[in-house]
Amino acid sequence: MYYELIMPKQKKIEKKKFVKKPKSEKPKAHAESGAAERGKKSYALLRGMHDILPKEEKYWKAAYHTAENLAEHFQFGRIESPLLEEASMFVRSIGKGTDVVDKEMYIFEDRDGNKVALRPEETASVVRAYIMHGMWNMVQPVKMWYWGSMFRYDRPQAGRFRQFNQVGFEILGDADPVQDAELILIAHNFYKDLGLPVEIHINSIGVPEERQKYKTALVEYYRSKRSYLCDDCKQRLNKNPLRLLDCKQERCLPIKEEAPQIIAWLEEESKNHFMKVLEYLDELSVPYVLKSTLVRGLDYYTRTVFEVYPVMPEGDESALGAQSALGGGGRYDLLVEEMGGKSAPAVGFSLGVERSVSALKQYLDAQQIKFPTQQVDVFLAQLGDQARRRALKTINELRTSGVKVAYNFSKNSLKSQLETANNLQVPYALILGQKEVQDGTIIIRDMESGVQEIVDQKKVEHLLKKKLSRFDVNAK
Repeated sequence: MYYELIMPKQKKIEKKKFVKKPKSEKPKAHAESGAAERGKKSYALLRGMHDILPKEEKYWKAAYHTAENLAEHFQFGRIESPLLEEASMFVRSIGKGTDVVDKEMYIFEDRDGNKVALRPEETASVVRAYIMHGMWNMVQPVKMWYWGSMFRYDRPQAGRFRQFNQVGFEILGDADPVQDAELILIAHNFYKDLGLPVEIHINSIGVPEERQKYKTALVEYYRSKRSYLCDDCKQRLNKNPLRLLDCKQERCLPIKEEAPQIIAWLEEESKNHFMKVLEYLDELSVPYVLKSTLVRGLDYYTRTVFEVYPVMPEGDESALGAQSALGGGGRYDLLVEEMGGKSAPAVGFSLGVERSVSALKQYLDAQQIKFPTQQVDVFLAQLGDQARRRALKTINELRTSGVKVAYNFSKNSLKSQLETANNLQVPYALILGQKEVQDGTIIIRDMESGVQEIVDQKKVEHLLKKKLSRFDVNAK
């Protein structure tokens, strides 16, 4: 009945010819259609934002599981803090005069008139949670890790976005240098486990009293070079002198290299702390480079500061090369008290996931190394509607038994499906057609030999597991 009603109308429309148009006018009709389509608004990403596509998943999944495994081994608990916090919290913790606070924070008023900010980093949120939930009453130190999105209105460039992801580890409640060394070891192991060689750049910036004396000498030195400085550094000279050592502008680099070194202003306690950290790193065989100009970009740091740099093949330092830090951290012994809590020493670090993934891909390409991907165990080919319905049930049944199944319901021909199975390099393919559905059977095909056997559908799970046991599936 349906086709009787519809088909005559379709034929009627096809036969109607209101105006006889010359062939040359056909593109005009197409153009009008295109213009109508162009009338619909299409959307693009905001500047500085990016999509993480499925083809990137293997790198991101590897990075997350690497961090998760390290957290479990070194006994860190996962913390998830809100994306939105009070703006004043970040101003207080990070510090006025820093690029993050002055130029990069996303600050706005909510409907209640509260000034809020999208978090530019998570250390302040971790400290807020430590204070708010009374974690100082727990057994110290408290060890937490996180993975999530941060936001900074930064100039987009390679590996740097306005919404980006960080993984971080924090230890609160212990001032011992062993905690500094443990975190540096975790940062180093994160990249070692991913397959990216890195080195640690490390320095000590002492405590506030020592830094104040150092700032005086630093300002005196830079004032004598003022005419050679970039515009940003001329402002930093008055607002936040330590940020002078953060400058990456070419014209300022030679001046920075000749600047006074803070190590000369450190007193015995700070020097001893730093020396013990280095002794631990020597014992652990963690490669590091002493960097007297390293101060980090946030105000809350005390004593140990460090950054992680990729070690790229010689002659391949483009994009994310040796001049781009993947992340960093340090000690912040005064921050908990400054944010309203009881005095508690702390140390932590964060790593940029986008930058890490980019550096890893660049390194693998340069070394012509193929990044391992998770393989599937079997491919299920189906023929016909009945087989497709039964195939979905079979896929779900095999999932519960731990057998990884690949399939493509968009392909109908057996040949194209077996070609896909061959490309995936699976050892076996399951073939399910209408006859197999009616008989309650399924075909197991050995992809190497081409030998096929018909088995009972109820026994396929047991037989597959037995066949797959010949392969070291976990090593795939």
